[in-house]
Amino acid sequence: MASNFKLALHWKILIGLVLGIVVGLAINTMWDTNTWNSMGVDNPSAWVEGTAIEGVNEHPSFIAHATLFIRHLNSFIGDLFMRGLRFIAVPIVIFSLIVGASSLNDLSKLSRIGGKTIGIYLVTTAVAISVGLLFANIVKPGNFVSEETRDGFVAQFGDQASAKIAKATAPDVWDTVLNIIPKNPFNAIAQGNMLQVVFASLLVGIALTLIKREKAKVVIEFFDAMTDVIIKVVEIVLMIAPYAVFALIVDQIAELGLDILASLAVYCMVVVGGLLTMMFVVYPIGFKLLAGLSYSRFFKAISPAQLLAFSSASSSATLPVTMECCEQRLGIKEEVSAFVLPIGATINMDGTALYQGVAAVFIAQLYGIDLSVMDQLTIVLTATLASIGTAGVPGVGMIMLVIVLESVGIPLEGIAVILGVDRILDMCRTSCNVTGDAMVCAVVAASEGAIETPEQVATRLSRPMDEDPVDQGRLDE
Repeated sequence: MASNFKLALHWKILIGLVLGIVVGLAINTMWDTNTWNSMGVDNPSAWVEGTAIEGVNEHPSFIAHATLFIRHLNSFIGDLFMRGLRFIAVPIVIFSLIVGASSLNDLSKLSRIGGKTIGIYLVTTAVAISVGLLFANIVKPGNFVSEETRDGFVAQFGDQASAKIAKATAPDVWDTVLNIIPKNPFNAIAQGNMLQVVFASLLVGIALTLIKREKAKVVIEFFDAMTDVIIKVVEIVLMIAPYAVFALIVDQIAELGLDILASLAVYCMVVVGGLLTMMFVVYPIGFKLLAGLSYSRFFKAISPAQLLAFSSASSSATLPVTMECCEQRLGIKEEVSAFVLPIGATINMDGTALYQGVAAVFIAQLYGIDLSVMDQLTIVLTATLASIGTAGVPGVGMIMLVIVLESVGIPLEGIAVILGVDRILDMCRTSCNVTGDAMVCAVVAASEGAIETPEQVATRLSRPMDEDPVDQGRLDE
């Protein structure tokens, strides 16, 4: 008899993630220049990049060709998935925000939910920075890195760090506010400027609440239908999610390896420890006390979004899946999730803010700088304001770090030391960011009576309570 067992999406993604880490580490440790030479490849860099050099790589073996094909296929799958996520990120923000804002019917309700959303996001950001500072002050990760190692990292990544610092110019406050308003909304959409897209969508949604309902109804129904269309596109893109996660992780781990991680192991553990504390200690306080959600219900519901956030390192790219998890699996009404989550993906960066706090203390310890209590309060305030002020700005993480370091006089050259592990930590902090978005969404929804009970979710999905609804919901496969 055929089995009806189907592995849920988040388990498939997790398997892809673990396999990617294992294979990536194996490639990093066992694959070297001698391996390529045994395949008839004299210049591995030229071979991988496809550069033709006379007299070089003239007799590659079949295995060398097959290896190159697999490498290109792996990169193609990862890039295809990321493009798919980015393709649907802007449309789903536009359609869902317009529907969400217009569904609130009156400006007083809209301003109430908006005030709660921004307020809670600011509080969680400040808490995240404080957690990072606390961990860094207790463990003192900077004391575990020798001066020789520090100088080695500065020499290795100094040029790269200088280039990033040069681009990381903090925008003027007035320009930041002014740039929220797009000169051309279609240009904002084409460039993926999420802050401008959010503003334009909210403006249209608010305008729809101010005209006669019978006229607005046609427009709202159109955007609502388009939201459903985009959700179907999400389902199609997610079909390759487990394979894409494997592809993305293999590339990162194979390139990074264990050497850099070992040198900065304590620093990495402090950052990851702080992020885990936010995700599994601080956030549960919010969704248990303020939203009445159980630990298992919340994390079971948002696990696909967490895993995809880790793999993609992009809150905006993960937004369609985050919305799907909150609406279909947590049972949050679309009028709230469509408003709270796009704003969160743009301005809420708890994981990034925590990382700024740890990085600032770590670099200060490397250079023997003692940060006073006032200095650390300055870091909390500066990083919290910077997370809002630099929202939507490319390279926001680096801009925030430069602003934080300059606010307390920490040498910017220290950025070169942490640059080598930035990518893997970026993946971790993005997962924290997405978890924070979902938590705030649940809290706001609960305060507005806009979240279903577990029984209502189970009934809607036509599944028994003790089974995972993912396969019957929109997050199939």
